Amino acid sequence: MNFLAHIYLSGNDPQLMIGNFIGDFVKGGSLIGRYEPQVIKGVELHRAIDEYTDSHEVVQKSKDRLRPKYRHYSGVIIDMFYDYYLAKNWDKFHKVSLPVFADHFYTLLKENEETLPAGVQHMMPYMINGNWLVNYGKIEGLHRALSGMSRRTSFDSKMDESIAELSKYNNEFENEFLEFFPALKTFSNNWIATH
Repeated sequence: MNFLAHIYLSGNDPQLMIGNFIGDFVKGGSLIGRYEPQVIKGVELHRAIDEYTDSHEVVQKSKDRLRPKYRHYSGVIIDMFYDYYLAKNWDKFHKVSLPVFADHFYTLLKENEETLPAGVQHMMPYMINGNWLVNYGKIEGLHRALSGMSRRTSFDSKMDESIAELSKYNNEFENEFLEFFPALKTFSNNWIATH
């Protein structure tokens, strides 16, 4: 899953949201002493979500559709596609509108800027100014994000071309997302309750 899903799956706990959001930017062993306990829990939740997602049979079906052309980048692309479908179907999952939810999260980031990893601090202005969380729900916003990621890869990932597959297999991808995401939500809720 990508940024929007990770933030959403944190529930209403601001520190859990921060930790879940920065999960890909935090490397290494023990985080104790580096972050508040709830932020650490958020990083651990991020890792649990990624592990659950990567091994889920429905997600595998989505990735398999892309694998012949995009190989190991198929997982990254599906993470982005699923954020697109979350944004597109937002009202099915959250009672607060996506623009309001996104604004609240951007405010939370600004309030915690000093504690964020350097990579997040660097990315934050682009994310906020480009309103990434809302624009994931638009084809042009998704294409812009995939193109940016494609430019930053070491190899010719062709991620910027994957919008063609999104269009061609839109119904299949959306149905797979709608089948998978409630299970992921249940998994995340249970993980939060038991850790």
